[in-house]
Amino acid sequence: MTNTCSKGLTRRALLGAFAATTVVAAPTYSNAFGFLRGAGDIRRLRMYSGRTGESIDMIYWIEGKYIKDALTEVNHFMRDWRNNKVKGVDPRTVDIMTAAHNLMDTTEPYMLLSGYRSPETNAMLRSRSSGVAKNSLHLRAQAADLRLQSRSVNQMARAASACAAGGVGRYSRSDFVHMDCGVVRTWGR
Repeated sequence: MTNTCSKGLTRRALLGAFAATTVVAAPTYSNAFGFLRGAGDIRRLRMYSGRTGESIDMIYWIEGKYIKDALTEVNHFMRDWRNNKVKGVDPRTVDIMTAAHNLMDTTEPYMLLSGYRSPETNAMLRSRSSGVAKNSLHLRAQAADLRLQSRSVNQMARAASACAAGGVGRYSRSDFVHMDCGVVRTWGR
């Protein structure tokens, strides 16, 4: 029995294509973002949230197009978990996260610590910590704070930086990496 997608591709063919592109992308950090933009037929995102207990493992891009329903699920998953407010996540951030994940050659899903932050949540966090930006890209749903148990903060930051597509912050003491689709820049240790 085979599951057939609306474009006539079998599930097995899609998974095979994904496996092939992952193997091709894994050995090198060079031009990672370019790899995702042009060469891959599919893009897959794997994450879980320790805060909500939810997980996501989905293909969100096929044959040069984002899958609207998949991005809707990503938006809900990356919502402000403190008040359940949802905002459309910038797909460029999702692409950066995916490209970095592929470069690290791991099947472990990201742990999402923070995605979209409502103004109320950002203000509350700013009142507790000097490390929270007043105009954080989390407010625009253009950033994610992520962790992998199988990779160090330095490994994750190097992979994200190799994408040369946005900001990468290292938070070694808190064991996470910030990735965003803003101006290319790095900070932290």
